[in-house]
Amino acid sequence: MPGKTYDRVYDIAVDQFGYFTAAQALIVGATRQSLERMTNRGNVDWVSHGVYRVNAIPATRFDAYMEASLWPVRERGVLSHETALELYAISDVNPDKIHLTVPRRFRTHRTVPSLYVLHHADLDDHEVSSVEGIPTTTAVRAVEDCHQAHLGPALIGQAIKDGFERGLLTQTQANNLRQRFSPER
Repeated sequence: MPGKTYDRVYDIAVDQFGYFTAAQALIVGATRQSLERMTNRGNVDWVSHGVYRVNAIPATRFDAYMEASLWPVRERGVLSHETALELYAISDVNPDKIHLTVPRRFRTHRTVPSLYVLHHADLDDHEVSSVEGIPTTTAVRAVEDCHQAHLGPALIGQAIKDGFERGLLTQTQANNLRQRFSPER
């Protein structure tokens, strides 16, 4: 039967689709040894360097996104670009990789999983929102990033239209984006 440390880790993981980092676990009193015991007992799975998952929490369609946002471990990973548009459901994009923006200073010796595309940018707080509790760039920033990454003008136009209709963009924001990125220009 899991103990108090597991309960504290579970409380973190329940808000993150079952995932937590070793750093988060240490803050609530877990030790490296207790994480190892929980893993050996099958209560949690080691997912990647510093990232774990509580087995008792059912999987959802958001798991891969939460895992990606935690992958940088000590830095904020924010879903961005086409992935953000997909999560907001404001375009017909269907990215085959998860786009993740990390701070410019982020460097790692670990191999970046082939499922991830890392972008380096220092995002301001007003450029970050969340979808289902997963850090995601705002719709405005996602459209800007996708334009800069040369996503097709039809998909950009659709993202602006859908973003406005879904209330993710104000009229002013939508008009500004249309002016800047209109295919008729």
